[in-house]
Parts: sequence; structure tokens; C-alpha cells
Amino acid sequence: MDIFCKIVNGEIPSYTLYEDEIVKVFLDVNPDANGHSLVIPKKHYLNLYDIDNETLIHIMDVARKIGKLLEEKLHCSGLTLIQNNGSIQEVKHYHLHLKPQYENKQELLKVEEIYNILTK
Repeated sequence: MDIFCKIVNGEIPSYTLYEDEIVKVFLDVNPDANGHSLVIPKKHYLNLYDIDNETLIHIMDVARKIGKLLEEKLHCSGLTLIQNNGSIQEVKHYHLHLKPQYENKQELLKVEEIYNILTK
């Protein structure tokens, strides 16, 4: 069982920003930027070629909502979406990275601090 399945099952805690019956969104614990988040389907899919279109559309809808949250609360100036497949895919469970971009270089805050900003 991969780490994301364990997070979905509650075996590993996460800084969850959003959850419904299809997906879970949480902060990356090793972020590249303040607010770096992951959108994962709760059902295990290996990669882009394994996942159904309905789930992909839902993931993108949720990504838009979370992107707005990141803009409103963290004042990022842009958002990069990253989805890796094959040998570059570190965790073999489909996931979409939401990586906020900032006009000025930002000091990387602790994940707990970012979570508190985004959830208050």
C-alpha cells in the first residue's frame, strides 16, 4: 500500500484542506513553495493512463477551488499544476501538485503555519 492510500485510510495524518467522496487535498509535507498542495483520488489509480475521465474532471474542478483558496489566503500570483507519470513519478498513485508561484521570493514557512493560514 502506498503512502497516499495510507493517508486516505487515516493511517498517516495529513494537513487536509478539502475532502469529499472522490478526492482528498492536503499540503505537501516537503513543499517547494508555501501552499504546495496535492489533490489525490481516494480510489487508487496508478497514473494518468489508469484514471477515468470523470475522476480527472472532478480533480480539475477541485484544483480550481483550491487554487482560488491559495490566491485568497496566501496572495500567490500564479499556480503551476504538475502531474508526473512513469519513472519520474515518486509515489505510484495518481496525484496533482498545486504549486503556488509568487512574484517575490518567499521564505518557506512551516507546513503547520500555512495550514493555519489556509483553514482560518
